[in-house]
Amino acid sequence: MQKIHLFEITTEDKKATLEKLIDYSTPTQSFFFFIILSIVMAAFGLLNDNTAVVIGSMLIAPVLYPILSLGMGIAMSDGKLMSRSTKTLGKSILIAFITSLVVSFLFAKGPIATEIVARTTPNLIDVAIAVVAGLAASIALVKPRLNESIPGIAISVSLVPPLTMIGIGLADFNWSIFQNATLLFLVNLVGIIFTSVVVFSLMNFYGKKTFTDKTIKEDDKAENLNS
Repeated sequence: MQKIHLFEITTEDKKATLEKLIDYSTPTQSFFFFIILSIVMAAFGLLNDNTAVVIGSMLIAPVLYPILSLGMGIAMSDGKLMSRSTKTLGKSILIAFITSLVVSFLFAKGPIATEIVARTTPNLIDVAIAVVAGLAASIALVKPRLNESIPGIAISVSLVPPLTMIGIGLADFNWSIFQNATLLFLVNLVGIIFTSVVVFSLMNFYGKKTFTDKTIKEDDKAENLNS
């Protein structure tokens, strides 16, 4: 039987992973534009009780990358990466909240759709899903042949829908939906971060801290030149 080295990766793959993670979580205008698009799409899907549209919104949302980047920063004890990822994630959450709030005020009519209610009841299964999704996303990010699995993983874990429902709940003055959606998002956020920290630690990314800091500096410099 062939031995599986799940957590053993080459130096080249480590560097490629870090470059990809930093690039995909860079707080650019296009990054936040896609955050807005995904939230608008999710809001329309939730308000119209359309599951297919909600799934589509998860496919275009880039919010998973700064979360994984934060997990990587914690695993590497890299203050720069943690700070950068936290700022990107914080801005994304704020933009998502404002966007969903505006869309809800403009388009929400009638009673809350069943799709919204169904997605605002966090339980232990949601915790398990977040952990499994974090494990899958972390491994898929590092393994080149599994990179194409990331969009599917983004669908499996609820990140965009609860972010959207926070604004919808507040716009409707429905504190139950607001609180449950916030809790669901936090459960998924913590679950993914925790699992990614474990995976990246087992893969021994700590030794690439210098490379990470250099990549961040180059990426930020390039972004400043383009802005």
